[in-house]
Amino acid sequence: MRAFRPLLLAVSTLVAVSANAAQETVKPSEFMVASANPLATEAGLEILHKGGSAVDAAIAVQTVLTLVEPQSSGIGGGAFMLLHNSQTEKLVAYDGRETAPMGATDALFLKEDGTAEKKRDVIPGGRSAGAPGVLRMLALAHEENGKLPWADLFTPAIRLAEEGFAVSPRFHFMTDLYKERLRPDGFLAYFYDEQGTPLPVGHIIKNQPYADTLKLIAEKGVDVFYEGEIAEDIVAAVQNAEINPGVLSLDDMKNYQPKKREAVCAPYRTWKLCGMPPPSSGGIAVLQILSLLEGFDLASLDPASPEAAQLFLEAARLAYADRATHLGDSDFVHVPIQGLVDPAYLAERRTLIEQGKVMDDAPAGTPPGAKTAWLTKQPGEIPATSHFSIVDNSGQTLSMTTSIESAYGNRLMVRGFLLNNQLTDFTFVPRSESGPVANRVEPGKRPLSSMSPTIVLDDQGRPVMTLGSPGGPLIISFVAKTLLGVLDWNMPMAEAIARPNLFPYGKAAIIERDTELMSEKEGLEAMGYAVREGGLASGLHGIIIHYGESGGRALEGGADPRREGTAEGR
Repeated sequence: MRAFRPLLLAVSTLVAVSANAAQETVKPSEFMVASANPLATEAGLEILHKGGSAVDAAIAVQTVLTLVEPQSSGIGGGAFMLLHNSQTEKLVAYDGRETAPMGATDALFLKEDGTAEKKRDVIPGGRSAGAPGVLRMLALAHEENGKLPWADLFTPAIRLAEEGFAVSPRFHFMTDLYKERLRPDGFLAYFYDEQGTPLPVGHIIKNQPYADTLKLIAEKGVDVFYEGEIAEDIVAAVQNAEINPGVLSLDDMKNYQPKKREAVCAPYRTWKLCGMPPPSSGGIAVLQILSLLEGFDLASLDPASPEAAQLFLEAARLAYADRATHLGDSDFVHVPIQGLVDPAYLAERRTLIEQGKVMDDAPAGTPPGAKTAWLTKQPGEIPATSHFSIVDNSGQTLSMTTSIESAYGNRLMVRGFLLNNQLTDFTFVPRSESGPVANRVEPGKRPLSSMSPTIVLDDQGRPVMTLGSPGGPLIISFVAKTLLGVLDWNMPMAEAIARPNLFPYGKAAIIERDTELMSEKEGLEAMGYAVREGGLASGLHGIIIHYGESGGRALEGGADPRREGTAEGR
């Protein structure tokens, strides 16, 4: 095994608003947290310092992110979590994805003439809201893996909500960017002053309604969110929304259940890569990209070269083609999960990649076990998601990606937190010329996602990396790019994260603007690509676990310099 060093669908136009450089941290550590906000990272560390598990810390991190990064995730949304327990040697995928109300139909986002509504028109209001899943998912994971009492895990977020936190540069940037879209939707006083100006960086915000919400959940347990007064307020906000009232019901809230699923895993060189199965497309697509590239000697290439970029882009095109054809909620449609990561199938697909040349067409394949081509064609997503990675000192390694979908979700605030608009992740038109669309709206169904929490195991079955990112469909390319940086080019985590992002859009190569890769534009154009610049604002957060010969270990974290997160260990 190679030793680690001590170590469009939618193209985002967001720019990094923090000059925070990603700090590489390589030191003997008992535990580590890498998250999108320093206050969330500190909350996780506080819980770990008290003897909590990675799952305990995740609850603290998520509840603080809901407060300090409300545009990206929250208890009104959903999440996917991968958890590896070294003591049991088990890897579990926890599915906390939102579900469509039982009153929803496949015409949810269709006009009277049968054509699709515009996504931007149906995001605000109640129609886009699914039953939130993140809290019940965390409660299930805590029941099985927690060490500290449930109530103790909400203390950091309650304290911050009551005492206040300072508006960060990204918080201010996002409220300024979205002010015209947020103003009609009823929670101006929280984000803006009396003149409608976004609150300045450093302004102290308090959120007593959110503190009171968390106190109820901490005291009475998670069911108060799904069956009690909080659920009643959520349903009332959705059904009585001034814009696009929805059909989410108290029964939808009460009956929501998280799911434990089998992680999808595949070998890559000397490692084993594991990700989320459907309803996420991310795990399969990331594994496909790396498996397709396994037949090429990437280590011999300059990672910043057009030759390396071309191989990545072509592998990604093939993976995205399969994603758009075969993926959906596997509880509702047949998904050939093992066929999509089958080595023989991917070896055949690899022959379509010709070094130094762009494919005229990157078709979907027919993996073993495929019964039909479902044609997913998921609508573009606005990147408004968050990811955090945690390693504790009791054997738990955690990777969790969490989202309310679009920035500020459906723009409805209830008891101090925002609700999701995840139903707009369904494909709006339910049928194509070839038949039903896999990702069409159905009652109780979970919309397809691109979230890609990832854990890498070494040849001894030990976890050596936890990683993930926000970014809509671009998440897949962000995570794959970073994995290659660490595994093939032996980069430290922070360096691999900071590498230029790139994304294929047909025969176009979307390259992160103002990066060294843009200097290779002519080389990529000579291969046949139309090169375009894009913001490609990832929010990657990851941790590498280094094992010593004597049995000790060191933890190395990285946080994306494009945002304001931190990676810290103690």
